[in-house]
Amino acid sequence: MRSIWKGSINFGLVYIPVSVYPATREEKVSFKQLRASDLSPIRYKKVAEADDKEVPANQIVKGYEYEKGKWVTLDDADFEKVEIASTQTIEITDFVNLSDINPKFFYKPYFLEAQKGGDKAYALLHRALTETGQIGIAKVAIREREYLAAVRPDGLFLVLELMHFAQEVLEPEDLKAATGAEISAKELEMAKALVDSMSSEWQPAQYENRYQSALLEVIDEKIQNRPHAAKLPPRRTAGDVVDLLAVLKSSLEGNRDARRRRGDASRSAPALVKPRRKAAA
Repeated sequence: MRSIWKGSINFGLVYIPVSVYPATREEKVSFKQLRASDLSPIRYKKVAEADDKEVPANQIVKGYEYEKGKWVTLDDADFEKVEIASTQTIEITDFVNLSDINPKFFYKPYFLEAQKGGDKAYALLHRALTETGQIGIAKVAIREREYLAAVRPDGLFLVLELMHFAQEVLEPEDLKAATGAEISAKELEMAKALVDSMSSEWQPAQYENRYQSALLEVIDEKIQNRPHAAKLPPRRTAGDVVDLLAVLKSSLEGNRDARRRRGDASRSAPALVKPRRKAAA
């Protein structure tokens, strides 16, 4: 695994040299556009809207539209004027309770690895955050862009979690809330029983991207010149629920039966492990 950034965590007079590594990856099947007659890849040309003429790279500039149809251009010298003091540091300015932050502020995690001379301070920060339930709020610049970020413990490591700034997080001002709906005590009791019957330990590996898997099956069948048969389950359509209590009861009974069948199957037959398909990142 290659690091994407090297620098340090700073708070107070504490300095911890670290490297930053990706903690997630996007599994996505990518496609290219081809000409149908000979499967030649399609190239993209940059053309001007005014006359549809192709524009060479040395004539392309960056512009900001400050009013409809009105632009101001910026060059390298303009971008160099934007100084970011935290270029090689994760500067922690505050420690806050993790429980006080809405999860929608977080959007991308990275592993932090201690570098030479930083092991003890790294371990100390990890333990302090773990035992206090707090996280460090910091500013960090990665690839010429400044981010709001959190430093928090995750297992045996610290994680740098990039965050949205407050102005990037939208509030559902125009959405209609369902909190005014009348719910009977019996409906609530049945809903809680259904939630309880479906409760289990969090095991992320058991959740599969069904669209990705079905799409890869279609691609495999295309490669082997077989007619494709992979289909996704039919999509549910929204409809009026006539009897919510009856639906909850049926769901609860069905869930109990399914768990009972799974238990019987696990006792009577060996587990079958389906090989995992490697998808291109």
